[in-house]
Amino acid sequence: MNIPRIALVTGANQGLGRALVEGLAARMDSRDLVLLTGRSHRRVTDAVHEVGRLSGTRARVEGRVLDVTDTDAIARLAEDLRARYGGVDVLLSNAVARVLPEESQAERADEFIDVSNTATHAILRSFGPLLRPGGRLLVVASSLGTLGHLDPRLHHLFDGASLDQVEYAVESWRGAIHNRTAQEAGWPIWLNVPSKVAQVAAVRAVAAERRAGDLADGTLIAAVCPGMVDTATSRPWFSDYSRAQSPARAAEAVLDLVLADHVEPALYGELVRFGKALDWYDGTPPVEQDRMLTP
Repeated sequence: MNIPRIALVTGANQGLGRALVEGLAARMDSRDLVLLTGRSHRRVTDAVHEVGRLSGTRARVEGRVLDVTDTDAIARLAEDLRARYGGVDVLLSNAVARVLPEESQAERADEFIDVSNTATHAILRSFGPLLRPGGRLLVVASSLGTLGHLDPRLHHLFDGASLDQVEYAVESWRGAIHNRTAQEAGWPIWLNVPSKVAQVAAVRAVAAERRAGDLADGTLIAAVCPGMVDTATSRPWFSDYSRAQSPARAAEAVLDLVLADHVEPALYGELVRFGKALDWYDGTPPVEQDRMLTP
């Protein structure tokens, strides 16, 4: 008898995260379990009930309250899933902090970095060892996560770095923001660029250590870019969102990657968009006045 699969999605109350839960629940089997997480107990509970009522839902859906800025809470959840189920088969790290165009990037830096980066590091450390053979661990990033989007002076901090070194670079960036030396050192004002590069670098670091074993047993660790998505978080940044995908549409390519029968070695440890790996060295530093979201 096949062992039920366990899937976990962070930042899953709404938007892309919610669509990923709905897609997993529809495409996985009735014996499988999809865990939906968020910070608010009420929102998590409501989301679980709403997904459960959808006509296409097959897998069981349960909620877990998780504040991804609490690294101890991430570790506790990982230990709980290890004790209950022996591991996880799918983990989709999707949490993001909402920042509005009129808000100060520097003033929102701590929350943004904690949600996007500190949480990513903790998830990789806590859940990487729990990933069962043939599993999937995907961190939702964006095409801004390629190294070329950073000033060349900063490339050495992330290129070929270990996870500890990526974490150190992120904290150095945070410190430079607070010390008001970030721009002088080459860091862009816009938080999204260094944050996404660091997310992809963290994934690359963990994947580099595991590559041979993971490819041998069909396990995939990667960053993913879902493309331009029309959500409450991204909509304020669009000058023209006519080409933006709905969350459900954007989730399709990510879910295809999750549920593929085989792992393409060229995708392992890379930033993947619509089934293709993006060049890690591609991109150009953004003009500060042009802060619109890039798919």
